Amino acid sequence: MEIVHVYSRKRSEFGRYCNFSDSPAKVCVDIQPDPSLADNFVLRNPVDACVQHGSEMAEHEANTERVEVESRGVNHVEGGWPKDLNPQEQEQTLRFRKKVEKEENYVNTIIHLGALMEHCVKQNNAINIYEEYFGEEEADEFEDEAPSAKTINVFRDPNVTKRTATHLSWHPDRCRKLAVAYCSLEFQQYAEDMSFDSYIWDLENPNKPELVLKPSSPLVSLEYNPKDSHILVGGCYNGQMAYWDIRKGRLPVEVSTVEASHRDPVYGAIWLQSKTGTECFSASTDGQVLWWDIRKLSEPTEVLVLDITRKEQLENALGASTLEFEPTMPTKFMVGTEQGIVISCNRKAKTPPEKISSTYSGHIGPIYALSRNPFFPKIFLTVGDWTARIWSEEAKESSIMWTKYHLSYLTDGCWSTVRPAVFFTTKMDGTLDIWDFLFKQNNPSLSLKICDEPLSCLRLQDNGCVVGCGSKLGTITLLEISSGLCTLQRNEKNLVNALFERETKREKILEARHREMRLKERAKSEGQGLEMEEMLDESPQDALDRAQKEFFEVIEAELQRRARTEAQQPDGSKVKEHTEEEVVAQGEEVELPKYEGEEEEKDAAKEP
Repeated sequence: MEIVHVYSRKRSEFGRYCNFSDSPAKVCVDIQPDPSLADNFVLRNPVDACVQHGSEMAEHEANTERVEVESRGVNHVEGGWPKDLNPQEQEQTLRFRKKVEKEENYVNTIIHLGALMEHCVKQNNAINIYEEYFGEEEADEFEDEAPSAKTINVFRDPNVTKRTATHLSWHPDRCRKLAVAYCSLEFQQYAEDMSFDSYIWDLENPNKPELVLKPSSPLVSLEYNPKDSHILVGGCYNGQMAYWDIRKGRLPVEVSTVEASHRDPVYGAIWLQSKTGTECFSASTDGQVLWWDIRKLSEPTEVLVLDITRKEQLENALGASTLEFEPTMPTKFMVGTEQGIVISCNRKAKTPPEKISSTYSGHIGPIYALSRNPFFPKIFLTVGDWTARIWSEEAKESSIMWTKYHLSYLTDGCWSTVRPAVFFTTKMDGTLDIWDFLFKQNNPSLSLKICDEPLSCLRLQDNGCVVGCGSKLGTITLLEISSGLCTLQRNEKNLVNALFERETKREKILEARHREMRLKERAKSEGQGLEMEEMLDESPQDALDRAQKEFFEVIEAELQRRARTEAQQPDGSKVKEHTEEEVVAQGEEVELPKYEGEEEEKDAAKEP
């Protein structure tokens, strides 16, 4: 084996460096022309030459490296508590605070920080950096601006087999996220490769959903918890209820049992205002409203059967197609049914039949949207068949305002969150209508063609400036509406209140008039019925006697009339005698000339 010793050095440690510098041009070779070579050339005749007027372009391609963006979240939890103390328990935290407040170090720290805080508070009170100096001028600009809207984002169902976007829910805190429930509601149209997934989208990343929700059955409704934005509740197509904690992943934390759930798809699921923030209720076309506590989804806490006959029979119950709940009225809620009837309910009633307080009937077919006005809770909006109707709780027989009958079916609707006179509707032809009935009542103030397929759902952000529309193919279109439609106008509340009161009063007057007319018709029909019953009860001989008596009374009255007429004529001319044919032709009740023996027949008829 040959022994080799290798010496290694860095390249920078040996050899000379290249030294570049500027130098003048220098001729290396100079070849002189040779005239004798010209004899070897042959002239070409003719010569073809091509000329291209356009310049030749070189094509180059450059591809940058693809960057895949993935969203990751950081969950911040309250810290600083001892390990043996549960921050969720108010009693333990209150006891610990009292203990800390008695310590001398705590008092010294507060005294030290108090001077700093006092300086900041005084500085903040000295000037309001958010003060608006030119609010009136901006309001004038909004009034002159024409209604408009622009598309700011589009989310598409990432699956090959497209499904309908059935429900939208905005993130309660920042409104930068949108939860969408996807489900095909067409009967027996489910394909084998159709996905069950629903998604949470980030408005800044429309290419990929932020989180995929994996239910056991497709979701028909999906709602964020307003008290805890990490928790969502969903109603499934098979009637089950499920809830997710997005901190724990894409699978549901708990799902209700099939035996204790609805029998039909859950078209409405809404969170209740409770101390724990874990209570919700749901409605379905099986005719039931169920209350749940997500800490125990094994069975509902309360059940209400939507039987308007108040007999609590499920076979007579009306199927619920939409659900409405206003947090300012925690005991009341409303249900829109497949039969076009709105049922107003009171949860705190003593008996289940008393929970159904009143009904409103006005639509032909299912009610797809039901929403209370955020400024006037006694006024609510319903959307169904070809119209949208505005109702008052005080007028139960008819709506106080309604839109014209459209050519296409209406699918959803909602009130504006910032303007009491504005509401939105979607139609089967893919059109979004924005109504402002202070500005125009016969037609929408703004009508936008969103897509070619039918629109299925609608949801407005809390700030009232961005509206999301879902279509039958699962496309979510976000629109930013103009400032005039999402800015409260001067004196608008008073004008709308006066309008609602005037229309409600008018409907009450019409209801009272119709009620009075119905009572008269009923009394008249009942009186005619009694007379008919008396006539049916009498014997044939009695009927003959009564007819003869009425006949002779008519003749006697006519004789008296003729006698009075002859006495009034001074020339003694006789009144023209009518023949039987003339009496029949004229239709008058007159006496025919008597014949001999008539008095005898009359006396014979009176004898028993």
